[in-house]
Amino acid sequence: MVRVRFAPSPTGLLHVGGLRTALYNYLFARHHGGKMILRVEDTDQTRFVEGAEKNIEDMFAWTGLSFDEGPGVGGEYGPYRQSERTELYRDHAQILIDRGTAYYAFDTAEEITKMRERQQAAGIAPKYDRTSMRNQFTIGDDETKRLIDSGSEYVIRLFVPLTGETRTRDMIRGESTFGNRTIDDQILMKSDGFPTYHLANIVDDHMMEITHVIRGEEWLPSLPKHVILYDAFGWEKPEFAHLPLLLSPERKKLSKRDGESWVQDYFEKGYQPEALVNFVALLGWNPTADREIFTMEEMTAMFDMAKVNKAGAIFDLQKLDWMNGMYLRQLPVAGLAEQAMPLLADAGFASVEKSYVEKVIELIKERIHFVNDIPRFADYMFGPVREFDEEYAVKHWKPESAAQMNDLATRLDALSTADWTHEKIDAVVRAFAEELSMSAGKLIHPMRLTITGKKVGAGMFETMEVLGKEESIGRMRSYQSSRLARDPS
Repeated sequence: MVRVRFAPSPTGLLHVGGLRTALYNYLFARHHGGKMILRVEDTDQTRFVEGAEKNIEDMFAWTGLSFDEGPGVGGEYGPYRQSERTELYRDHAQILIDRGTAYYAFDTAEEITKMRERQQAAGIAPKYDRTSMRNQFTIGDDETKRLIDSGSEYVIRLFVPLTGETRTRDMIRGESTFGNRTIDDQILMKSDGFPTYHLANIVDDHMMEITHVIRGEEWLPSLPKHVILYDAFGWEKPEFAHLPLLLSPERKKLSKRDGESWVQDYFEKGYQPEALVNFVALLGWNPTADREIFTMEEMTAMFDMAKVNKAGAIFDLQKLDWMNGMYLRQLPVAGLAEQAMPLLADAGFASVEKSYVEKVIELIKERIHFVNDIPRFADYMFGPVREFDEEYAVKHWKPESAAQMNDLATRLDALSTADWTHEKIDAVVRAFAEELSMSAGKLIHPMRLTITGKKVGAGMFETMEVLGKEESIGRMRSYQSSRLARDPS
């Protein structure tokens, strides 16, 4: 059975790159009828952030990604937090020591720094030099035992042969060969007794029977070390796949310090989770060239690691916004209204009825990208116009406009409540424009100004139908007096 894992470190909010990695693992597992495991890699206590694990869980719940095993879910391969498995890592580090494929090193941070400075001065790529530093090989077994017994600080390093080559295979990038002389003697156990990512990762993947390791490209340089570790333990290696980098529009690596990089941001800004998942899925993979909107079920059925690109994927926020709008327009109006109600309350429109909100959303949904847009884009539908676009007014409010709006309001007032439809309103306006020998647009612009205060919005007559007869006519008649109050000249 296929078994994959997503293994985040609780060092901050969930990054969109982490969401993409988790999603590809999820799609791969579900496509093959396998299992998806969440494992929290919290061994770096210096970078631990309180609440980070909760954020990761919340964001996955929001995006609809579920795990078959993990913290809070359980499973036969737990515990699923590395901080609860430290004894296991120490035991396996000792196995490597006993086999001679790992060793103790007692160098101080200052000694390591000086070693690197010497290497850089000599034009050598920095790499631990076990032949000249203070370790089990240079000081001997007796001194090593004495230092350990006396409580001296030490680390455990991987013993990498100085000769030969290490071959790796990646599902996306194919086979590679690394000269062992270029591979560092990686620290496996730190001086605080906690394992590094490299040891804990390999031990856990083996013990949890992970069959495929799907992770970001930043881990590709570590692959030969991991292959050496698997060989040192005598374990069968999983399949590896290293996903392409996420790039900014400037084609630079999308950093955690960049804006728009946290999943929480998209949650707070009102993105639809299905849109974000669809967008992230296409950052490096596209099953077909003729469409871009896919359900989770469709992506699961079509997912193929062979179609994942090697090249970096551009994180195009405009495309995400477009995609969010597409998803928004597919949602039932009642569901959108449910999402909008608390937002409207926060904007000061707590008394509006949900049935009315549904009508407004039906009116404007082709023009918005986010539910969060509703209070801002259509504020005039829920209360008096708060602000008039003066540039629009200067352009379209003429000396004769006040009289025209009053006359038009009188004609519209003759419509019965039952006849207050956008078709009947349209007919009245166009008939009046014809009497004045002018285009209907020259009436519609000042109408829009008096009723909405904005130069952009939904269809004018449809807006008036939803707003209602009394409110629409009242605004047409009151604008002139409110304008004089603002600008007596």
